[in-house]
Amino acid sequence: MSPRSASVNEAMRQRSIDRLLQATVELVEERGYEATTLADITRRAGSARGLVSYYYSGKRALVQSAVHRLMNQELTAALEAEPAPAEGDEVLARAIDAILGLTVTHTKLMRIHMAQILADEGFIQCPEQQRLAALLELAVTRWGAQAPQEEYRLLRALLMGATVALLLPGAPMPVARLRAELFQRYGLNWQAGSPPCPQDPRDQQDRSGTARAVEGS
Repeated sequence: MSPRSASVNEAMRQRSIDRLLQATVELVEERGYEATTLADITRRAGSARGLVSYYYSGKRALVQSAVHRLMNQELTAALEAEPAPAEGDEVLARAIDAILGLTVTHTKLMRIHMAQILADEGFIQCPEQQRLAALLELAVTRWGAQAPQEEYRLLRALLMGATVALLLPGAPMPVARLRAELFQRYGLNWQAGSPPCPQDPRDQQDRSGTARAVEGS
């Protein structure tokens, strides 16, 4: 039997890592961060414990990479969905909606992720995080940013702020309102991307204010 080629070995390695990251997402969502062990993850993924030790410094790094991979998947799916976006505004709208939507559908996972990022260690630089950064920078480039890297960092900060507001226990902000503020910042039409509700909540607020003014006149 001839030895496997380098490309075959690389494909097998990537599949093993993908299973590991997917198992991490599943178990952390099911059990939480503290109750999920590396042994649980490798067992679910059908991987050797040594694979985790070789590629990741520990559970925290593994979880961050797993969440960034999930964000990459959601963002890539949104940007590649048919019909293909013809305008830069649509690309950026889809990117914003993908991240906000992920926070709504994976609340527990994203709360854990944000708590880790806001801890002293902050971001863990990994290939998954770098791919996510490249996708978001592409989105602001297509939108027409004069300084894409600087605009990417601002967009990242705004999305993180919106994510925290969505996840705030006991006092979450409505996703439609946060989306409206982001879309206003970038001059995007409410109907671009995947609107969480048919009407911009700012329009409803404006009409309510007008109605009260008319009643009081």
